[in-house]
Amino acid sequence: MKSYEEAIGLIYWDMRTGAPKKGIAQRSEVVGELSGELFRMSVSDEMGAFLDYFLQEDNHGQLSRTDRKIVSECKKEFDRSKKIPPQRYQEYVVLTSQAEAAWEEAKDKADFASFQPYLEKIVAMNHEFIDLWGYEGHKYNTLLDMYEPGMTVAKLDQVFGALREQVVPLLSAIQASPHRPDTSFLKQQFEKEKQKKFSLFILEQMGYDFAAGRLDETVHPFATGLNPGDVRITTRYLPDDVNSALFGTIHEGGHALYEQNISLELVGTPLCTGTSMGIHESQSRFWENTIGRSRAFWSRYYSDLQQHYPGQFDRVEAEAFYRATNEVKPSLIRIEADELTYNLHIMVRYEIEKALFDGSVRVSDLPEVWNEKYRDYLGVVPSHNGEGVLQDVHWSGGAFGYFPSYALGNMYAAQIARTLDRELGGTDALVAEGRLLPIKEWLSDKIYQYGKSLTPSEIIMQVTGEELNPSYLVEYLRAKYSDIYKL
Repeated sequence: MKSYEEAIGLIYWDMRTGAPKKGIAQRSEVVGELSGELFRMSVSDEMGAFLDYFLQEDNHGQLSRTDRKIVSECKKEFDRSKKIPPQRYQEYVVLTSQAEAAWEEAKDKADFASFQPYLEKIVAMNHEFIDLWGYEGHKYNTLLDMYEPGMTVAKLDQVFGALREQVVPLLSAIQASPHRPDTSFLKQQFEKEKQKKFSLFILEQMGYDFAAGRLDETVHPFATGLNPGDVRITTRYLPDDVNSALFGTIHEGGHALYEQNISLELVGTPLCTGTSMGIHESQSRFWENTIGRSRAFWSRYYSDLQQHYPGQFDRVEAEAFYRATNEVKPSLIRIEADELTYNLHIMVRYEIEKALFDGSVRVSDLPEVWNEKYRDYLGVVPSHNGEGVLQDVHWSGGAFGYFPSYALGNMYAAQIARTLDRELGGTDALVAEGRLLPIKEWLSDKIYQYGKSLTPSEIIMQVTGEELNPSYLVEYLRAKYSDIYKL
């Protein structure tokens, strides 16, 4: 089954990085066929017999802790998948494969109407699957659990509500501050090849293993872990933005470091992946923001940036560049949002997804609902659907329930960073010296090596000694932006 997953993962990577458009329809059928066979194996009588055997008390007691975790993961997947007819699942895979290509074209043309039929079918099939799986409380809970085990609407409403109470006043104070960073020097033309070289240089500094991965270009950056020896990342180069590709690469590099450093003992098992998308996003957001957007990072790497772009930043001080890259400005595009307002982008998507699955919003309503929520949450309105409701790839792949992982990742990251800073005797000092590898090694020891053998709760408890606590993120944001904006 893991071999099938790896083959499917490789085909998906190819479809997103350069497969000829005319081949997408047939390639989607191939993915559907392979995914259908994988699904049939996962719900087969043989799998059921294996699980029954290993779940018998006498046999279960003889298993190692890791093997017991493998059995429980397979049992959870078996019970859920057994309720879906294999043919129906295969149809869903073909649909989402075709939908991703349709989304890419629709986004480019800002044409929601062309993508709407695909999305309507995807949402309808997810409703159908949830009814087959069953749910407690809100229907959306079932989808949330797939990305962050144990997470519910009730918990998220509480956590996001508390976060919004703190973020909105801080945003208001920042907008009222006269001490605004100068960002004019960021508005230049930057050659793609130079952007790529600098991105590769920073990945190397982070400890990304190029013998076990590669960097490619795509419309929407992503990372795919086929196995710890083959973890690929992609980025997007904008000709007039020096930061988009850089921070996108660091973000995906954070995902990749996680997957590259999972224990080799877990290869070929269902545990050879991140424990949840929240913990996974904690690593991408940690490397992108806590490290990449820190003053210490630019005190060390700003001279390298200047060398990669000769003459373009000669009259700009490192401190000015640091402040510019941390400008707080309500914007339309999630992946280019600052750390503070990013969480509001996530809340918009969370509210919309909840509404799609409680029936209060239809797919046809999405452009209007999206624009209204952006006006309410961020005070900006998209000029077209390409920079609005079509900006993210997630829904085309049926990834409902994923978006909250980003905000949860910010919270996990701040909490983990506090412990890391204490145990390594000051993270900023290491970063300022360009010593990023001890940070990667600490994270590998505390988080990465375990893959999915520990739950998100077990990871955060083992690393920090307490459950998820959003107050660390609020403290981090308040300290950072009070300094930058002299609040």
